[in-house]
Amino acid sequence: MQSVCILTAILLGLLPSALFAHSGHEQVPLSPDAESDWATRHMAEEHHISNFDPGAFFTLHDFDSSLSWSADEIRRMYGLDDESTKNVDEGKKAEVVRKTLENFDRDNDGMIGRDEWLQGWRAGKRLEDFGLGPGHHGDDEYEYEIHHFEKFHDENTREEDLTHAEDIEHFRKHDEMEAAAERQEKLDSMPIVEQNIPQKFRRY
Repeated sequence: MQSVCILTAILLGLLPSALFAHSGHEQVPLSPDAESDWATRHMAEEHHISNFDPGAFFTLHDFDSSLSWSADEIRRMYGLDDESTKNVDEGKKAEVVRKTLENFDRDNDGMIGRDEWLQGWRAGKRLEDFGLGPGHHGDDEYEYEIHHFEKFHDENTREEDLTHAEDIEHFRKHDEMEAAAERQEKLDSMPIVEQNIPQKFRRY
């Protein structure tokens, strides 16, 4: 556990210099407070990055490296497929995508290209805050580490010290995943999977 968290901390520490150094002339200082725009708060809360430029922001959220944001990538960026937004109406989620495209998709092809994003940014356009949170789009491990472990623990934390409710829930999910993997491994090793045989055809 410690090694995973240390590695994550190292990667997060390297990310700003590695990802954002290529266009430092456009860097914007972050002020993650109530007056900040959504992208600024997102970068601070979700990525722990204290400054960014629009090109780097685009690349970070171009999840398939296609040089354009699809509707699915916009959903992911805003965290609309995350557990935290499971109760948000699909109509509201569709509105997020639609309004974001209306704001930046200049050629109306249903995608936001990198040039479109940069042109919009330079014209003063920003990602709208739809009131749905900071945009959780990491996996469970990433979200736990960045939103809990880094805030309340450090590299010196022992496993027996991880007693917060968030820690317990995190390890519960791990145990469930391991148990499921063990069950599947056992089933895969059986020549005939008995659970897949209808009861009426079984001999017992």
